[in-house]
Amino acid sequence: MSLFKLHKISLVALAVATSCYSATLLADDSKAKAEEDIEVITVKSKRGLISYVSASGAKSDTPIIETPLSVSVLTEERIADLGALTVQDALGYVSGLYNGPYGLDTRGDWSVIRGVSPVQYLDGLKSLFGYYNNVRTEPFGLSQIEILKGPSSVLYGQGSIGGIVNLVSKKPEAATSGQLWAQLGNYSRKQLAGDITGSLNDDETLQGRLVGVWRDSDTQTDFVTDNSKALAPSFSWQASDDTKVTVLGNWQKKESGSSTQFFPHQGTILANEFGQIPSSRFVSEPGFDRYDTEQQAATVIVEHNLTDDWDLRVASRYSDSHADYDTMYGWPPKFEDDNRTISRVAYLSNADARSVTSDAQLHGNLQTGAVEHQLVMGFDYQNAYTDNDSFYGAGGLLDLYNPVYGQVTDLPTDADVTDYAANKVYQSGVYLQDNMKIAESWMVSAALRRDRTVSRTERADAQSQYATTGRLGLMYLMDGGVSPYISYSESFEPMLGSDAYGQAFKPQTGEQWEAGVKYQPDNTEHLLTAAVYQIKEQNRTTTLAADQLDDEGLIDPNGQIQGGEVTAKGVELEAQLAWQQLDIYASYAYTDAYVSQSNTLGEEGATLSAVPEQQASVWATWRLAMVDGLKLGGGVRYVGKTSDGSAYVAMNGVVLNDPLTTPSYTLLDAMLGYEMGDYDLSLQVQNLTDKTVITSCLNRGDCFYGQRRAISANLRYKF
Repeated sequence: MSLFKLHKISLVALAVATSCYSATLLADDSKAKAEEDIEVITVKSKRGLISYVSASGAKSDTPIIETPLSVSVLTEERIADLGALTVQDALGYVSGLYNGPYGLDTRGDWSVIRGVSPVQYLDGLKSLFGYYNNVRTEPFGLSQIEILKGPSSVLYGQGSIGGIVNLVSKKPEAATSGQLWAQLGNYSRKQLAGDITGSLNDDETLQGRLVGVWRDSDTQTDFVTDNSKALAPSFSWQASDDTKVTVLGNWQKKESGSSTQFFPHQGTILANEFGQIPSSRFVSEPGFDRYDTEQQAATVIVEHNLTDDWDLRVASRYSDSHADYDTMYGWPPKFEDDNRTISRVAYLSNADARSVTSDAQLHGNLQTGAVEHQLVMGFDYQNAYTDNDSFYGAGGLLDLYNPVYGQVTDLPTDADVTDYAANKVYQSGVYLQDNMKIAESWMVSAALRRDRTVSRTERADAQSQYATTGRLGLMYLMDGGVSPYISYSESFEPMLGSDAYGQAFKPQTGEQWEAGVKYQPDNTEHLLTAAVYQIKEQNRTTTLAADQLDDEGLIDPNGQIQGGEVTAKGVELEAQLAWQQLDIYASYAYTDAYVSQSNTLGEEGATLSAVPEQQASVWATWRLAMVDGLKLGGGVRYVGKTSDGSAYVAMNGVVLNDPLTTPSYTLLDAMLGYEMGDYDLSLQVQNLTDKTVITSCLNRGDCFYGQRRAISANLRYKF
């Protein structure tokens, strides 16, 4: 790391420390007034803007201040304040997370954490298997979003070194409440949503909730819609004083297309004689392009108190989803000789995904001398079926500067789709975690897990892989709310198939060292965190080097080999500050992530693509005291430069070729609102200045446009 980078990091660390000191002074000055509303904040702020408890870090409701890992939580209220139209939007102000690395994409919610894509979970159970076969989650149906950064296989099984994003569904509550929401926006956006919950009988043993969303909308990409219908009924039954059963239903249907266009470097990041390619340009064919998805899912959660100190929790979900995906895109992503026409390919996919996921947990509290033990013992299981039948062929030419659609008359149909073999993956794992509090000051978190994964493809032999992962963390709970910590954690991710030598792939394994400090000043609603980390991942697949093509025993010259190593290191700072009228959410991250492969040419490596070197953001919501009900919000997001991931060979310290770099950019967001009793009016804008940005470019030749200005006018009625 250069002295310049260290200097910038030091300045940001100093700024956060200064904010922390200022927060304490302000808290002391307003202590008498704050004590009317606040005692000791350990769970949630009075407006619900900050959540201090997360189940993701320990599979139990553990205060973040007592978790020796990096965890960020976005509450329902904060998601609404940000004006997030998607889950991807909601993640834009989280430290160390890059939301939308591949631009505006109607097919899903993508992000990068610490250089690598995370795994998505819903209510603690893995929710996505395979690609482009699931429905995009509506953020209105969520009570909060939990982000666990870094390797987390010890509690969740197979996963990347990036961590997990756990979406938490709204669940029934005893008190009757609800809201109706009407929204209008640019790109002809029209949305209606409703949420109502309450008791279904007099003794409140039966509780229900119903969440619904309807949307009709276009997008910034021509001819691409974003229409959605979602219905999420749920109920809970307090069968006895010790037993509670919760059932969550979910049905979603979306009609959309592919907003991602895979534009070439020339005309986006590089100059072209015909100018910049419009960000609204559509490369496919109107009436042909679609990404239509439908999903049904049911989740059952059983909670039972065995004794005063021991609880049993079992969660299971069945999900069935289908996607019809028809599109055209330019490939290879480069112009013909006229510098304005591209050659397209047509891709059709009929994809299905069915899964059964379960997690049984036994929670216990023990006291051994001066040590308090919070135990979690569990067994989880995944049974996932994925089937992707597809077609890939020529799609004709298109002029990106003056497109004329409808010239291709022999468009492929479902009859052209090839029936490929389906795939089944089974995973089972047992785990044990012990969070120990020693003499009220020391926290030791230890966990161990053993997994077995079996993959079975139709008409082929099954493959089995095993992995053992662990985690160990140490934290000191100081007086005044300061908690320094250090932790070590591991991950694994199954790899299917064989390498160029015919040998079965080994699982990808990762390990992380992290050190940091968390600070929650007494009698305040502030939470500040700082962390440094280093992650290494082994067994990454890489292409064969030139000197390896003649190796004896080579079976597939076009195949891949394992042995690549990913290294990611960085610094993350996050501050959540809340006063009577002002809330601030600020973050900074420095990330250095690359993959390397040793061979006889020397050390061949590349910076990971679509990973910003530096990011910073701040969002503030101000509720004006002089005008009761009026609120103002504003945010700034800075995204540093990213690499295209092209390889270089360093010999004697000489870099033989430099990667293409996507420049940094800064975006502004804003919110204006007014609350009148049960009514809440707001106007929210993302990318206020309507800046055209390129979120990343890849070595294969394509670039991605980010979201242009998105405006929404909202009327909420809460009761």
